Amino acid sequence: MEDGDDDGIISQKVRVEEEVEAYPTETVDLRCEFIDRGGRTKLTQVSWIWEPIDGQRDNIAVYHPTYGQSFPNPSFKDRVVFLHNTLENPSIRISKLKMSDTGRYTCEYATYPSGNEQGTTTLIMLAKPKNSVNVVTVQAETKSVVVATCEAMDGKPAATIKWLGSVGGNHTTTNTTNGPDGTVTVRSEYRLVPTAADNGREVTCMVEQKTQERPWAQTVQLSVEYPPSVSIEGYDNNWYVGRSDAVLLCMASGNPVPTTITWTAASGAMPDTVEVSGNKLTVRKVDDAVNTTFICEVKNKHGASRHQITTIVIEALEDPSSGGVVAGAVIGSLLALLLVIALIAVLLTRSRRQQRRGFPSSGDSIATGSGSNGGDYGNKARLLFSGTGNNSSKNGTGANNNGPIYTYREGCDATGTLTEKANDFHHHHLLHPAVGNPPSAHDILLSGEVDEVERRKFDLDDSMEEEYDRFGGGNMLPPAYHVHRGHGGEEELDVYLDDDMESQRDGSVISRTAIYV
Repeated sequence: MEDGDDDGIISQKVRVEEEVEAYPTETVDLRCEFIDRGGRTKLTQVSWIWEPIDGQRDNIAVYHPTYGQSFPNPSFKDRVVFLHNTLENPSIRISKLKMSDTGRYTCEYATYPSGNEQGTTTLIMLAKPKNSVNVVTVQAETKSVVVATCEAMDGKPAATIKWLGSVGGNHTTTNTTNGPDGTVTVRSEYRLVPTAADNGREVTCMVEQKTQERPWAQTVQLSVEYPPSVSIEGYDNNWYVGRSDAVLLCMASGNPVPTTITWTAASGAMPDTVEVSGNKLTVRKVDDAVNTTFICEVKNKHGASRHQITTIVIEALEDPSSGGVVAGAVIGSLLALLLVIALIAVLLTRSRRQQRRGFPSSGDSIATGSGSNGGDYGNKARLLFSGTGNNSSKNGTGANNNGPIYTYREGCDATGTLTEKANDFHHHHLLHPAVGNPPSAHDILLSGEVDEVERRKFDLDDSMEEEYDRFGGGNMLPPAYHVHRGHGGEEELDVYLDDDMESQRDGSVISRTAIYV
């Protein structure tokens, strides 16, 4: 751009863009505008001049208001047009760009009276590089060699190449080539001292260039070839006579992968019970013939490797499966025995609890006896009174007991005292109670006409049962109830232990504290 002042006269001005970037095959607009602030300049003609290199000037487009448009350079023919058919705005458009179109483009006016006025735009042609990375297959050795290459080809401006990796190598940019159209090709090599351990490891090539929105990167795996290595797996030191399908595996590694695997036996010919398939050796039936040394050999183009293993045949052991069956049978028997014991324990406990808490039937006496030893007693409660049954005996003893029987009489003599009676209880005391004086707990129990709900009122609590257990459980007589009047005139039941009872010579049992008349 050019402008200036002289004696207060406003000069003319050509306005253009300083720099424009474009890509091959695309289209670019080069703008140009004449600014006449004073309105005193006469425009005669405008031309676009291309300077590919310094000192070389070629007219590519001319516009004259009388003679029209002209495109004298054959390289731009049919590729250049004027956007506006005026001198004041002679902008042009170039299509089908080539890398060779790069250079300076000058918009030049022929004016009167000031002469020529011009403005220059630099066209920068850009090219995206064609990036690639390649692995170089090498053999493991002791000197540094190229293991990978990376290339950014035909780019403009020139690209920058970096390497990323953890294999301990280094890289160098070995070659930069300038093309005839101004493009640049950059190559870089990655070098290291290759070992077998480097085979398959990764390195990354990264290319940075102005035309790329972000760095280009690609990862490759190194290829290092080396002779094979081999080992034999599967022997468990338990080859006993009669064992079936014992297997050995020949495990080989190498680059390239070994193509030849050979099994041999140190004793000579391979035993008849042995089958070989690739790297797998199978002994169908172990016998003394496989008490030998097996050898596996593998090969690739860089060499061969072998490994051997000695198998020792031992005497046949008990079939492991039978041991499992025996162990299962033993465990099953123990579980069944524990189940039976648990069932018996549950049944015994339940029976004992029923004996402890059970009541005699309504037809039996509260305390009955059988035989000369005093017989059975109820487990929950027992009164020192006889029932009404014909087979009842006095004081809980058998038929031979000649001792007195006591009943608690209330409502008949109103004294609440113990009275000796014959072994027959008069139910009329319950059937015809005195007015205002209801049947006592004693009468209810002796009557035998009591339901389950009423019986529970006379159950022993847990502490009584524990006391009963302390005195011998089923071998002792259970505790009995003793009826007396409380402070409020109501009947209360006390419990006393059966150690109060005393056996007699005739087989009867009598109380030590009872008063006999």
